[in-house]
Amino acid sequence: MKETSRAAERVTFSRGYEVCIMAIDGTWRRNCVLNAISENDAALNVEGSIQGLNLKEFFLLLSSTGLAYRRCELVRVNGTEMDIQFIRGRPVKKRVAAAEGTESRKTSS
Repeated sequence: MKETSRAAERVTFSRGYEVCIMAIDGTWRRNCVLNAISENDAALNVEGSIQGLNLKEFFLLLSSTGLAYRRCELVRVNGTEMDIQFIRGRPVKKRVAAAEGTESRKTSS
């Protein structure tokens, strides 16, 4: 991805937005400031040490209640700055044939 296209797609927050990152299993959590975000990635400043944390896969918590979150993986670390990318879930295979079969049974009854 080119830097110019990335900058155009990202929304940058002038003061930042307070968020958290949390381990998939919930064993650790760190406060962060979200500086920029796009559909595919984000830029954060982490408060506290991230040394020894498994950042292969983690959650970005966008709300204090944890109801808005994204699965992430680390792209780059520079001091307290982190670039992350969002992990997309596997596409769900639709069972078209099975769905059509149940609909035909309903209409024929």
